Amino acid sequence: MSYTHLITVDELMELQASGAPLLVFDCSADLADRAKSDAMYAGKHIAGAVRADLERDLSATRSEDAVNGGRHPLPKRELLAQWLQGLGMNNDTQAVVYDRNGSAFCGRLWWMLKWSGHDAVAVLDGGLAAWEAAGGATESGPAAPRAPGSFSLREPLRRLVLTDEVASGLGRPGQTLVDARAEARFRGDEEPLDPVAGHIPGALNRPFGANFDEGGKFKSPAMLKAEWAQLLAGRDAASVVHHCGSGVTAIPNALAMELAGYAPVGVYAGSWSEWCRTPGLACARG
Repeated sequence: MSYTHLITVDELMELQASGAPLLVFDCSADLADRAKSDAMYAGKHIAGAVRADLERDLSATRSEDAVNGGRHPLPKRELLAQWLQGLGMNNDTQAVVYDRNGSAFCGRLWWMLKWSGHDAVAVLDGGLAAWEAAGGATESGPAAPRAPGSFSLREPLRRLVLTDEVASGLGRPGQTLVDARAEARFRGDEEPLDPVAGHIPGALNRPFGANFDEGGKFKSPAMLKAEWAQLLAGRDAASVVHHCGSGVTAIPNALAMELAGYAPVGVYAGSWSEWCRTPGLACARG
């Protein structure tokens, strides 16, 4: 059995005990202080987990290695495969991703693995907090060296949407943009990270945190279905393109829609940070 969306703490413990091919990724991050991201992992992580750094591993650090723009550009799929091989990843490996940031960042790797053609990847529901609450084993220090894996790319299982496609679909019924940023940033009341405040014209707003319950786990599929249906208000769910500030926190929205029973839809990875920096594109406020 493979896990393709969520995995519970109990299910992960059972997998660890079974000896099945498994790789757990700690995707915790501190956007305000990048040095703290590595420090968090070194201080405590799920026993056996490897580090997945948002800036260094899950984003391209050079423009020639990127497939899109924005603050967290996706690396080319070939570079992603090389990194995964170096961590011991194979095509039969069950991947589990988590963070200690309310699942804000680990979804990035969940989506990237789907994009690389690997379906057996799941988000640990509740993250590190849920793991510790259940008495799950943790450790500190650097990751233990691992033998290289043989991971190879397959046909993408999720759709990457680029700026030109978003721009060409603007205002048309075949495209429904959903922005995962907080309401104040969406309206343009504030913008702490990008040079322009506001949002892509016509976009709907669904802050990614709305998908979680008070305990930090995803809401039930029935509740998510009702909330997403209310947001879409009759629009075709298949037309949705998710985005946010830099393509990272859009993923909890994408995952939540799938948990609600909708088919996978597109993700505009460049998001607002690429859109607002592209000359000639309209920006809205309010």
